[in-house]
Amino acid sequence: MAETYDFPSDLLSGQEELHQVRAELLALLKRLPWSVEPLDGFSDDNGWRKVERPASPGWTPDEQAEVEKLRRRERELAVFVTCHRFWSEITAPDQVDARMSLKHHGGHGGPEDSDSGS
Repeated sequence: MAETYDFPSDLLSGQEELHQVRAELLALLKRLPWSVEPLDGFSDDNGWRKVERPASPGWTPDEQAEVEKLRRRERELAVFVTCHRFWSEITAPDQVDARMSLKHHGGHGGPEDSDSGS
């Protein structure tokens, strides 16, 4: 059975907010048009699979600002969580297990959270 870790409350809060920001960013990106800039639609069936995109009106300045705000906060939180002083207290062989335990703490940690940078 995996070891349990006594994570500091600020690290737990940072990881939780990181999950929330990533979910919010993902939901926003799914709602937005496929292209930031206005572009005509296209259809290409010369590759191994057909690719089609409708015309994109592009993102509004407000939408661009919201995406940038969320991406900036995501980076800040990823750096905070990754560089937290807690990790220096864990021996190198246990750091991966501890990191995975933190990512899944509180029932989080779906496929979108499987990257190693946070």
